Amino acid sequence: MAARTVIIDHGSGFLKAGTAGWNEPQMVFPNIVNYLPCKENPGPSYARRRVSLGIDICHPDTFSYPIERGRILNWEGVQYLWSFVLENHKREHEVPPVIITETPLREPADRKKMLEILFELLHVPSVLLADQLQMSLYASGLLTGVVVDSGYGLTRVQPFHQGRPLPASGKTLEFAGQDLSAYLLKSLFKEDCDRRSLFQLETVAITQMNKCYVPQNLGEALDFRERQKSGLDESNTYQLPDGSRVELTPMQRVAPEMFFSPQVFEQPGPSIPGAIVESVESCEISLRPLLVSHVMACGGNTLYPGFTKRLFRELMGDGVSSTKATVWAGSNRNFSVWLGASVVAHLSTYQSEWMSREEYGEHRRM
Repeated sequence: MAARTVIIDHGSGFLKAGTAGWNEPQMVFPNIVNYLPCKENPGPSYARRRVSLGIDICHPDTFSYPIERGRILNWEGVQYLWSFVLENHKREHEVPPVIITETPLREPADRKKMLEILFELLHVPSVLLADQLQMSLYASGLLTGVVVDSGYGLTRVQPFHQGRPLPASGKTLEFAGQDLSAYLLKSLFKEDCDRRSLFQLETVAITQMNKCYVPQNLGEALDFRERQKSGLDESNTYQLPDGSRVELTPMQRVAPEMFFSPQVFEQPGPSIPGAIVESVESCEISLRPLLVSHVMACGGNTLYPGFTKRLFRELMGDGVSSTKATVWAGSNRNFSVWLGASVVAHLSTYQSEWMSREEYGEHRRM
């Protein structure tokens, strides 16, 4: 079964999917659906619209995010995205077994709704619901340490010991990649900013990927940038999709500082290093040295140049333990959750966690 299991890691920013056993997901696309009027069927609101994947360039104001801040807000959109994945992974018209990753912020009714969609509407033969942070832990090859996952909608910190989360020690910060995007959108386009503008969204996305970095010292970085004469540093300039060129300000270049100094950007605290310290200090004293020596950075935000080095320096400066802090950062850490689920698909110790369609039916009848 493991060889044909499909893993779906549905985050707030992107959906990652693919067959277990691969080194990375084969499908990665934005967590976005759009709704278009359906002229052939004038009826109630749901019947009058057609769901499709991504943003329609002709109707850019019709898209929505089915999952925001780790919470499922649009089940119709979620079902469409999962259906799209499974249609692309059918073998001889058979739907494969599925591992779906779950956010720790799920509501009690969410699991019931997920199983209903998977078994009753998408007709999967068996399902395993897996915790996202635990999957990130397994991707590192470790069983004890602190998982720091900073993605598009949330930043989460969770200590683990022997593969299990330590109770009452997790931290969830509701600032993440989308807040960085919102800051750049407003900073670059000011009063003309429009979160529905494809031109502006593309500009922000490319700026984040190609121009932003985490400074090792904010004050020194700003002083250095401000002393430079305008136009001398090509890395400060950016060509917009329409061909015009703009020069980025020092604060725009170091926007990922938000994760280390949220108050500078009017974001709620604590910082990511601060959340790690608080989380570790809520654990037993005897475990703290082991935890702080195994800090696992994962999620797209940790890919910014300078992120892991700055994280290490701040943890060492906070003195949470006499033990030297160690930050573990794999090259595919933006896919850590998916990779961990790929490992679990092959573990015999997880066989009892799977639910078959027959077991689901029996549970419903009870």
